[in-house]
Amino acid sequence: MTTQDHILVVDDDPEIRQLLKTYLERNGLAVTGVGEGSAMWQVLEGTRIDLIVLDIMLPGVDGLELCRQLRDRTRIPVIMLTARGDELDRVLGLELGADDYLAKPFSARELLARIKVVLRRVREQPYAGLDDAPGVLAFAGWTLDTRTQDLTSPKGVLVSLSQAEYRLLLVLARHPNRALTRDRLLDLTQGRESGPFDRSIDVLIGRLRRRLGDDAKEPRLIKTLRGRGYLLAAQVESRP
Repeated sequence: MTTQDHILVVDDDPEIRQLLKTYLERNGLAVTGVGEGSAMWQVLEGTRIDLIVLDIMLPGVDGLELCRQLRDRTRIPVIMLTARGDELDRVLGLELGADDYLAKPFSARELLARIKVVLRRVREQPYAGLDDAPGVLAFAGWTLDTRTQDLTSPKGVLVSLSQAEYRLLLVLARHPNRALTRDRLLDLTQGRESGPFDRSIDVLIGRLRRRLGDDAKEPRLIKTLRGRGYLLAAQVESRP
């Protein structure tokens, strides 16, 4: 993580904002805190932000809708704050493009650790399968440009990907026709182990299938192998 990465905390609780600002700044981060969506957009218009910590429960436009809007406009990584035990919010957040989530109540120390992991994987891509030379990966008429992170359809249409979707597709494309377990995919894309109820990879697979126009019931490209994981069923050509 580089010095003075700038974190935007979007939470309507001023005590939480101040606590996080104090703790994260003590650990070398610049922090701006706001209480709702319109203030978030104002900050983004005039300030370089490296990561957004976004609470779901916000006045006016909620965090889920803001996350969807952010993914339409920017690739800034997002960590969502969700109610403890509310799996639906976590799944919806991941489906809308969040890079990670943290359930309330949480420790500032754990949030700092999550921030470091997300920033590291977005910038350095240190995990196996992500560190090959940049170029274009072509499969089944699709092209994935690892320099721009653009996915282009066989018809030449540019398809928007979140950071999490891009990392997962990149790993699958660099291991074509090879089954990868959920745990292995989490390790390769996010550098962490899965918990017993972790559905993040399943959610991302579903999103990727929709992006690729792959039938969820009878997928042709991203196949599910029961007990073995997922694989990209295509020949992949690497181009400079």
